[in-house]
Amino acid sequence: MNTDFTPDLEADITDAVCPVTFARAKAALDEMEEGQVLALRLNQGEAERNLPRSVKEEGHQVLRLRDNGDGTSTLFIRRQGD
Repeated sequence: MNTDFTPDLEADITDAVCPVTFARAKAALDEMEEGQVLALRLNQGEAERNLPRSVKEEGHQVLRLRDNGDGTSTLFIRRQGD
């Protein structure tokens, strides 16, 4: 897996629950340019299971899901074109 990327934007959505997590992820991605990388900190569990699938369905590329070791994960997403 390619881990050679630097996030262009970081967002913490650990205070949100589904489906608000997807809405906030989508809003962050909408502000970005094609090819930029979003590092999205989220709670493990439902958000961790659903967000990768949802952003892929929107046409974006999931680069990595990293366990932060504190009950949260960071999802790295590359923004794809419209």
